[in-house]
Amino acid sequence: MMEGMKFKCVVAVLLPGLVLAFTGAARAVENTWDYAVRVSASAQTSPAAITLSWPQDTNGIPASYTISRKAPGATSWATLTTLAGGTTSYTDSNISAGTAYEYRVAKAASGYNGYGYVQAGVGAALVDNRGKVILIVDNTFTSTLAAELTRLQRDLAGDGWTVVRQDVSRNDSPATIKNLIRTAYNADPANVKSVFLLGHVPVPYSGNLNPDGHSDHQGAWPADVYYGDLDGNWTDNSVNYTQSINTDPTDAARLSNRTGDGKFDQTQIPSSVELEVGRVDLSNLPGRVTWGGPATFPSETELLRAYLNRDHNFRHRVINPARRAIIGDYFGVRGGEAFGASGYRSFAPLVGAGNIRNLNTEFNDQRGVWIPQAAAADYLLAYACGAGSYSSMAAIGNSAVYNTGTTTEMVSNNVRGVFNLLFGSWHGDWDHEDSFLRAPLATSYGLVSVWSGRPHWFMHPMGLGETVGYTARLTQNNNGLYETQINSSANRIHIALMGDPTLRLHPVVPAGSLNGGVTGSSVSLSWLASSDSNLAGYHVYRASTVNGPFARLTGTPLTTFSFTDSAAPAGSTYMVRAIKLESTTSGSYLNASQGVFYTMGGATSPTAPSADSTAPTIAISSPASGATVSGSAVGITANATDNVGVAAVQFKLDGANLGGEDTSAPFGVTLDTTMLVNGAHTIGAVARDAAGNIASATTLTVTVSNTTTTTTSPTSPSSPTSPTSPTELTLWVDDALPAGGSGSGSGGDGWNWISSGPAAFSGSKAHQSNLAAGLHEHFFNWATPMVVAAGEALVTYVYLDPANPPTTIMLSWASANW
Repeated sequence: MMEGMKFKCVVAVLLPGLVLAFTGAARAVENTWDYAVRVSASAQTSPAAITLSWPQDTNGIPASYTISRKAPGATSWATLTTLAGGTTSYTDSNISAGTAYEYRVAKAASGYNGYGYVQAGVGAALVDNRGKVILIVDNTFTSTLAAELTRLQRDLAGDGWTVVRQDVSRNDSPATIKNLIRTAYNADPANVKSVFLLGHVPVPYSGNLNPDGHSDHQGAWPADVYYGDLDGNWTDNSVNYTQSINTDPTDAARLSNRTGDGKFDQTQIPSSVELEVGRVDLSNLPGRVTWGGPATFPSETELLRAYLNRDHNFRHRVINPARRAIIGDYFGVRGGEAFGASGYRSFAPLVGAGNIRNLNTEFNDQRGVWIPQAAAADYLLAYACGAGSYSSMAAIGNSAVYNTGTTTEMVSNNVRGVFNLLFGSWHGDWDHEDSFLRAPLATSYGLVSVWSGRPHWFMHPMGLGETVGYTARLTQNNNGLYETQINSSANRIHIALMGDPTLRLHPVVPAGSLNGGVTGSSVSLSWLASSDSNLAGYHVYRASTVNGPFARLTGTPLTTFSFTDSAAPAGSTYMVRAIKLESTTSGSYLNASQGVFYTMGGATSPTAPSADSTAPTIAISSPASGATVSGSAVGITANATDNVGVAAVQFKLDGANLGGEDTSAPFGVTLDTTMLVNGAHTIGAVARDAAGNIASATTLTVTVSNTTTTTTSPTSPSSPTSPTSPTELTLWVDDALPAGGSGSGSGGDGWNWISSGPAAFSGSKAHQSNLAAGLHEHFFNWATPMVVAAGEALVTYVYLDPANPPTTIMLSWASANW
C-alpha cells in the first residue's frame, strides 16, 4: 500500500500493472501526408485527356515523380514518364473517352518514398449490371426487420445487383455459411461478385497473429475474408496456440487457436480472394460508459434498423454529405509506416487534396479535437489514428487522460463521417464488446469503417464509381502492386470491411414515382424528373421479376419522361434510372441513380424520398434548470418537433447517453439519482429525424441531493475491509520504495526524498517531483512485482500539494499485463 507522499507532478501509480500518463508539450507536427502523393485527376473532353495533379511536399522538393498506368484489374504497371521533382502535374492525351485508366505516381524524396493512385476517365462507361450479391441475413431479424430487409433488396436491385438471399442462424458454423456461398457462386461464377453479411452472422477466426504488436493480443483474429476466398486451402490442423498472457479468460479463449477447434490455421490469405465481403454487425454494442456498467445504446435490432434506414437514405441522396474529408493523425511518421498517409492517399482522388482538413496542422497538433470537429459537420470521408484499446482511441476525444475518445463518445457526439478509416491497437480485432472500429456504424452518419494502417487501404477506385467492397478485395489481394513506404501485415486474414460492400460514393437523385398503364401487350410508362444536375437523361430497364436481373431497353438516355414497351411480357417489372455525367476529382463517368419501379398489374412505385435538410427542434421541459433533485425516479422530459417527423430523442447525463433512444412521443426517461454522487450534474437531449438531421437541446444543470449516512474518516489509513479482514497493512513511507517499486520522471526532474517543501504526511520524508511537462510515475516492474495474496485488498492514497496540482493523475492496477 502507499502512504505519506506529496506530489508536485503529473502522477501515474501502478499496482501492479502499467499505466502511461502524459501532459507534456505536443510533439512537432509530422508530415505523414508527404508519404503519400495526394493525386487527383481532371477530365478534358475535346480532345480527350486526363490531367493528374498533386500538391508539392512540405518537407522539400523530391528528386523525381514517376508516372505509370494500367487498366483497372491488370496486375502490372507500365511506366509513362519520369518528371523532375519540382513538377506537380501531368497530362495524358493517349486515352479514349469512355474508358477507365488507373495511374500510379511514385515519388523519390530524400529519406522516403511516396505513392499516389487514382482511377480516372473521361466519361467512363455506365455500369448497368453489377452482378449478383449474396445477402446473408442473421435470422434473428427475419421478422423484426422484414420491411427494412425487403427495402434493402429493392435498393440493391435498383443499383444493378441481383440478390441471392440466405437466412442463417448465428449459431451455425462458418463452414456452413461458406458452403452456402460456394453453392451460389458455383451456380453462376461469372456473375457472383459480392457477399453482404447482415447481423451477427457466424464469425470465422484464423491464424496466429498480432498485427498491432501486442503479445496479449496474439492468436486467432476474425477473418471474414474466409467467406470471399473460394478456392484457398483453409486448414485446422497445424496451429496449436494458447493465449496465456491476456488475463481476461473470455478474451484469452477467443484468441487461442488449437488444432481441431474450428479456427483456421492461416495467417496469410491462402489464395486470391474472389468475392467482395462486407459485414454490418451491431451485436455486442451495449455502449457501456463504465466498466461493467449498464447499456446505454439502443438494442441490436434498433441499431440495425437505424443502419438500414441510413443506408437507404444515403443511396437516395436524402443524406447528402459534403464531398470533403477530415484527418487526425496521432501516430506520425513512425519510421516510415506513416499510418495516416493511407487517409491522404485514398482521399485525395475522391475529394481532392484541397478538400481534406488536416487537423494536425490546423490545430498545431492539439489533441482532443478530432471528435468535436468530426461531429460539427458532415464528411464523406474521415480518418483518425492513435493509441487504442478495444473501445477507445487516444488523442481524439475529451477524456482527461490522453484525450481518449471512446466508442460511447463517438456515438454520443454523433461523429459525421460516412466512410471511415480508423487505426489503433486492438481495433482490427472487431469482434469484441463495444468495438471502436464498429462505433461509426452506430451513429447517424456512419456506413463504413475499416482498419487502415496495417496494412494501408487503397480506396481510389471509388472516385470513378466502384464499390467499397471492390476496394476491400483490392486491399486483401495486394501483394505489392499498390505500394507505400512500409506496408506491414499486407495480404493477411484480418483485413475486413465493416459496412455494406455494395455502397458507392456518389448517389444520384432518383427519378420521381414511376407510373404505368397496360393496353394489350403494350405498356406505357411515365415518371417524374430527377432534381439532380448535369443529367444525361433516363434509362428504362425490364425484368421478369421484381428481383431482376434487369435488362436495359433504351440505347441512349431518354431526355423525355415517358416510354412505351410495345411487346411487354406479362407480369414484367420495369425500372427507370436517372443517368448523370458525374464530374469528380477522378475525372468523369456516367453514373446511374437508384431505380424506381413499376410492375404490370401492380402498384406504382412510391415517390422517391425528397431531401430533408431541416433539423428538428428540441427543448428539455423538465426538470427545470437549477432544480434540486433526489430519489430513484426523477422524470426527464423534452419537447421535440420536426418538419417531417422526429425519429428519436437521446437523453444525456453528464455528456453520456442516458438509456437508449426514445422513439415515440412524449419523449422522456427516468433518472435514478441514488446512483449518482451528490452535487451538480448536467442533463442534455439530442433529437434526430429520419434523414439524419440532428439538434441538441440547451444543456441544463441540476443538483442531486440525496440523504446519505456519513462516518468519520480516520486521520490515517486503517486496515481495509475485505472478505477475509486482513490484519496487516503495508505502507510506502520514509526514504525508500518497497522491493520492486520504481519511480521515473521526464521533463527535467525525477523523484526526490525531502523533509520539507512539502512536509511529509506521515513519517519524516515525502517523495517529491517538481511540476514539469512529461510523465512522472511510480510502478512495480515485471521482474519484482508486488504480490497480492488471496483475500488481500489494495488501498491507494495519494496526497497532492494543493498549491501545485498536477494536470493529470492516474491510479491504476492490473495483473501481469497491460
